[in-house]
Amino acid sequence: MMANEEHTQEHERPFNPDQDIFVFGSNEEGRHYAGAAKYAQEHCGAQPGVAAGPTGQAYAIVTMSGLSRLKEEIAKFIEYASQRPQQSFFVTRVGCGLAGYQDNGIAPLFLHAPPNCLLPLGWRDIAMLREGLEPSPKIY
Repeated sequence: MMANEEHTQEHERPFNPDQDIFVFGSNEEGRHYAGAAKYAQEHCGAQPGVAAGPTGQAYAIVTMSGLSRLKEEIAKFIEYASQRPQQSFFVTRVGCGLAGYQDNGIAPLFLHAPPNCLLPLGWRDIAMLREGLEPSPKIY
C-alpha cells in the first residue's frame, strides 16, 4: 500500500496535494521518520526540525509530549485553520499512531474544527456524541 493510500483511506475523499494542507503528528524534535510525518516530509515539503505549525504544504502537531501539550497544539491548529477558511486542511489520525492515543480520545479535541478541516471518517460523530449532540446525517 502506498503512503498516500494509507493516510487517505480513512477520509471521505483522497488527499489532494494541489489544494490540501496535510495535517500530521510530529515528535518534539520534528524528526519525521515514520507514518504520516514521513509522508509529510517526503511529499508535502515538511521540514526536518519543525515540530509544530505550518511547514511546507503541511501542518505539524506535536503528539508525543503528553496529552496536555497535544490538547494545546490541537487548539492552536484549530485557531490557525479557522483564520484561513480559503484553505483546506486534511487532518490525519493525529496522535493515534506512534503516540498511542485512541480515536475516541482524540476526536473530541477536534469538535470545534472549522468546516475547512477534513477529519478522518467518524471523528466528527465521535466528538458530537461525546458532547451529547446528535451526529449530523451523512450524504454519500
